[in-house]
Amino acid sequence: MKIAQITPLYEAVPPRLYGGTERVVAHLTDALVDLGHDVTLFASADAHTKARLVPVRDQAIRLDPAPFKSDLAAHMVMLSQVLDRAEEFDVIHFHTDMIQFPMFERWADRTLTTLHGRLDMKDIGGVYERWSQFGLVSISDDQRRPLPFANWRATVHHGMPGDLYTFSPQSDGYFAFLGRISPEKRPDRAIEIATKLGRRLKMAAKVDAADKVYWETKIKPMIEGNPLIEFIGEIGDHQKSAFLGGAEALLFPIDWPEPFGLVMIEAMACGTPVIAFRCGSTPEVIEDGATGFLVDTLEQAVAAADRARTLDREAIRARFDLRFSATAMARRYVDVYADMTAKRPFAEAPLADVVMPLRPIEEPRSFGMVG
Repeated sequence: MKIAQITPLYEAVPPRLYGGTERVVAHLTDALVDLGHDVTLFASADAHTKARLVPVRDQAIRLDPAPFKSDLAAHMVMLSQVLDRAEEFDVIHFHTDMIQFPMFERWADRTLTTLHGRLDMKDIGGVYERWSQFGLVSISDDQRRPLPFANWRATVHHGMPGDLYTFSPQSDGYFAFLGRISPEKRPDRAIEIATKLGRRLKMAAKVDAADKVYWETKIKPMIEGNPLIEFIGEIGDHQKSAFLGGAEALLFPIDWPEPFGLVMIEAMACGTPVIAFRCGSTPEVIEDGATGFLVDTLEQAVAAADRARTLDREAIRARFDLRFSATAMARRYVDVYADMTAKRPFAEAPLADVVMPLRPIEEPRSFGMVG
């Protein structure tokens, strides 16, 4: 199958540091190639991929030092390149939200769009009503709740390569927080959980410009002077095995409708249990009492974190291999692609346009005979 993968241009594929969507695109693209498909990736030139790369920008936007740049312009140029080559592909798989819809109306039946973000924002529903011909994939069933009327084709949970992270049979006794410093991620809860238990917490997190005030006024004061808390900052994939594998548990104390939460399966790949608040996708990802604990209150989270060491780390890794490998994700997408192509009308030329070769009239032959 000839498949085009279209990624956002904000981060490299895979990202050098923080980044979810582009990381998933990287894993999916490589897994599809490993399964024998002909895959073309439209991305920035700093991508590392097993697929055929079409570089549409010199580097990813976020780490580009240029003082002035237009993310909209960059994505429009990329989409125009995809449009020029649309007929080459059996499936054009977008990970760019909705920006492609007006440009690809003619090719809607050949496209698939995975939505990676939250869908409970004002105005967003009108887009999916207006361009309802575009098939969509959710990354959790919970993600769909704000748009039950949308043209959902499937839910496909994220996955990652089994050899990307190293299994750790035992922890070094600290808790881990990995992600962004933002109100919806609730790093304050993570700090409270560790402090109430008198346990160490290591925080590997990015601080976006939009969250600078929250960091300065809320989180930084909670960290300063607290000997239990170590703030590491943003880390890359090559550092995550040691960081997550050494943790007794990953604290995932979110307070928003998380569409998936890639860090949960990153922890599971290391054998590390996850303490997650029951919110968004977490009940679909975490098996309560097996790969972690689902909680509703801070008190429950403290109790769950205290007994995280009782869970079987080998069993957690085994559940990751079964449910969240990159190959498992790619196979689920291949099923969706196959369903799309099977339903597509067969495009054949009108009979008047078909030129039939002339051949002499001859006696009928039996099937399978050559002569």
